Amino acid sequence: MREDGQRDGLRRLLSGGETVAVPGVFNPPSAILAERAGFRCLYLSGAALANSMGLPDLGVTTLTEVAAAASGIAAAVPALPLVVDVDTGFGEAVNVARTVREMERAGAAGIQLEDQVMPKRCGHLAGKELVEPEEMAKKVVAAREASRRGLVLVARTDAAEGEGLDGAVERARLYRRAGADAIFPEALRSKEEFAEFSKKVGGPLLANMTEFGKTPYVSVSEFASLGAYKLVLFPVTTFRAAMWAVRRALEELSESGTQKGLLDTLMTRDEFNGLIDYRSFESADRSAASRASTLAGRGGRGSRR
Repeated sequence: MREDGQRDGLRRLLSGGETVAVPGVFNPPSAILAERAGFRCLYLSGAALANSMGLPDLGVTTLTEVAAAASGIAAAVPALPLVVDVDTGFGEAVNVARTVREMERAGAAGIQLEDQVMPKRCGHLAGKELVEPEEMAKKVVAAREASRRGLVLVARTDAAEGEGLDGAVERARLYRRAGADAIFPEALRSKEEFAEFSKKVGGPLLANMTEFGKTPYVSVSEFASLGAYKLVLFPVTTFRAAMWAVRRALEELSESGTQKGLLDTLMTRDEFNGLIDYRSFESADRSAASRASTLAGRGGRGSRR
């Protein structure tokens, strides 16, 4: 199955010797662009998806909405593993079990589950509250037991801010014992903290390089030197870049009344049609029409008038 290959690919990345950059994507075209740029793994960010729907990153999207988005992206780039941010799992442990099954059906290679209470907050904002460690461990156990296709399970902890790095380390060790395949420490504040977490927890680990947050900008090569960090997420970069470009285009259009000054910054019709493989749809339509015409010619005398 295609999904089995994606999950195997994700596991190879987590167990391999490289540290890999993973861009956040928020729709199928952005995923196709990421694939063409040479990335080997993709991330569906809960923040980017919610924001693209005009919603805040407070866990207000539904399982149905996230599964539909994941399904569209996985179908558009079947060769690449997709990790899906499922926030807190859309409820308690029984809800997490259903989330796992829906994400497997959607074609996800892995999911990221976090230990905040609802409503959850962006990991780089103040006011986060966490569930008890045992409650998160229960969710991880439920997710592991619910998987029928080897879904990769990433457990995120937001404990570093409220419980300190040692608290985050203890939670990470518990989540791994519960069945997490990889650990994601959120909102660490220095390269030194990432190094200490790596030393105390071991890999595989994920790092989050979101913009304008509490974490300083650490490069992929710097994470590689720490050993245990296998995936470095850039969850909202593409969405922020897209929104900046849209704003600039609208300002120019409002001021000048024409898009002529923007043409060099726009993807052309032919470029976008190439991106979505428009020609294959045309070809399939012509083929179907030709086949139908042949059939009608052979059997048209029996049709109703």
